[in-house]
Amino acid sequence: MNVNANRSKDFDRDGYMVFEDFYSPEEVDEMRKAGRAFPFQAPKEDRCSFQNQSTDQYFIESGDKIRFFFEKNAIGPNNELLVPEEHSLNKVGHSLHVDHPVFRKYTFDNRIRELCWQLGLQRPAVAQSMYMFKNPGIGDEVASHQDGSYLHTEPSSVIGFWIALEDATLENGCLKFIRASHKNGIHRRFIRNPDQSSSELLIYDKPAPIYQLSNFTTVPVKKGTLVIIHSQAVHRSETNKSKKSRDAYTFHVIETRGTRYASDNWLQPPESFPVLYER
Repeated sequence: MNVNANRSKDFDRDGYMVFEDFYSPEEVDEMRKAGRAFPFQAPKEDRCSFQNQSTDQYFIESGDKIRFFFEKNAIGPNNELLVPEEHSLNKVGHSLHVDHPVFRKYTFDNRIRELCWQLGLQRPAVAQSMYMFKNPGIGDEVASHQDGSYLHTEPSSVIGFWIALEDATLENGCLKFIRASHKNGIHRRFIRNPDQSSSELLIYDKPAPIYQLSNFTTVPVKKGTLVIIHSQAVHRSETNKSKKSRDAYTFHVIETRGTRYASDNWLQPPESFPVLYER
């Protein structure tokens, strides 16, 4: 793997970059096998919908734990599952890179370190990680957003690493980007609510921007592909209406040298983030 000058220019121009066959089929299968075990490991009392994250202590305390977040239509009024167990989860996060041996191995892989080095990072650290389910027929959309809205540093430095564990197609909800949108700053932030009397623990500091869907470029990729995403790049994925799942493993790296991690970010680690290397 080599980020040559032309590829670096592509990242600077578009705000994302695609690396096909970054992980081997065997490596991807190991990650997917580990991820597909999660629905059967989730305790019943932990059935928290991903849609409730702004008001749920379960979410805000998940930064240094492995926790389970269900699809909004997967849980009934009595906390019962309305879909097959294997199709019930939306995501698992946010400490897989620390607390799960398989995901720790592939997050702190030398290929990741080399890529961060070639991108010029001085002291990169992994802030969070997630196993993202996109189950057939139920996998919800991920609304248009910027990663830097959720993990903010000054200056902005977060880079998303998104690994396709299955083929990602237009039908099953592949990534979509607004090219060059990373050049326009962070549009809003998701922060800890300064009003401690409010039931909403987390809030957006501004209304949601309106993005024209016609401006998005579809980026279908094959299993084993790595997509790296600039902190300010606007991206999304649609609902999976197909009969095929579209799982992904994703983690976020921040620069810790010469930056300040925002004290009102939703994710506040009890200790420092694990560092990939130090120049």
